[in-house]
Amino acid sequence: MKTETQPSKNGISQMMNETLPGKLLVIEGSDYSGHSTQSALLKDWLEVKGYGVFDAGIKRSSLMREAIEEAKEEQILGRTTLGLLYATDFADEFVNGIIPALRAGQIVVADRYIYTLIARQLVRGSDEDWLEKLFSFARKPDLIFYLSVPPEELLHRCLFSFGRLPYWESGMDLAISNDMTDSFLMYQERLLKEYERLSEKYRFIMVDGCRSIEDIHKFIRKHVKRLLKME
Repeated sequence: MKTETQPSKNGISQMMNETLPGKLLVIEGSDYSGHSTQSALLKDWLEVKGYGVFDAGIKRSSLMREAIEEAKEEQILGRTTLGLLYATDFADEFVNGIIPALRAGQIVVADRYIYTLIARQLVRGSDEDWLEKLFSFARKPDLIFYLSVPPEELLHRCLFSFGRLPYWESGMDLAISNDMTDSFLMYQERLLKEYERLSEKYRFIMVDGCRSIEDIHKFIRKHVKRLLKME
């Protein structure tokens, strides 16, 4: 449940540096990397341990969710415009969900954060300085886990789960190949390189996403225990 709040008189920029009692944990990764599974496991484990948890993520805002889905389905918007829709969606979630939860002392578990949005836009040719300014209001997470999975494994997981390749996750809007499978692999390879570059800049905790679900969960728990001084 989201906690209602009113932005302070100094606006969204003050929220970035405001001292808050909660913690922000982020699990990043490409589509089909297992980020949602690990986010759910982490949330459940923290709740069992007695923590109040707020689950966040991209495309969670009621303000923009339908507009984004419609734009993606009809393929009616350019790359920059769609990126701005995602940024607006995140800003709404940040102001009305993440910040109130952190103020209340909750643990925010974000199933992806601004880094996925930045990586996607970088692959599509957006300027990195512009993107950093666009998301400059976002708070720095306490921990960022990145699930690294090779494109070939992502392809296998996607086809096994859904039996088809989605348009956007295959990078078909980039026109890098007429063959959807080839386009998927090339797009995911480009995305992987951007994630790896961002991981150095923002100090992601790298996780081998090909390990078992339980092994990954244990690895994440170990770092969270240390952060929360549970050991």
